[in-house]
Amino acid sequence: MQFRFAHNNFNVKNLEESLAFYDKALGLKETGRIAPKSGDFIIVYLGDGVTPHRLELTWLKEHPQAYNLGENEFHLALEVDDFEAAHAKHKEMGCICFENPAMGIYFINDPDNYWIEIVPAK
Repeated sequence: MQFRFAHNNFNVKNLEESLAFYDKALGLKETGRIAPKSGDFIIVYLGDGVTPHRLELTWLKEHPQAYNLGENEFHLALEVDDFEAAHAKHKEMGCICFENPAMGIYFINDPDNYWIEIVPAK
């Protein structure tokens, strides 16, 4: 038996705002969508076009308030081929929430305050 990563899920308050952020900040594109006729929820899968891993954004009709992320100790990490250009873009966007120059990484936060670690390609 072997397990493989499939996706990570973030529940979001405003799906359109989140989709725009992930496209602009990280270049993630929609790869699939589940939207039942009831309109109770929408699930959108985002991909990087390179790896099979996907980010699942879930919007729930009956949850318009911000999500409680606790101490927000979990995060998603993405590797980037041009770290300096990415850092400049994210600085311009105003979404850098933490930097660790000693480790050579930084974090951005999305509209729901999920943290995304940006690491240079190896």
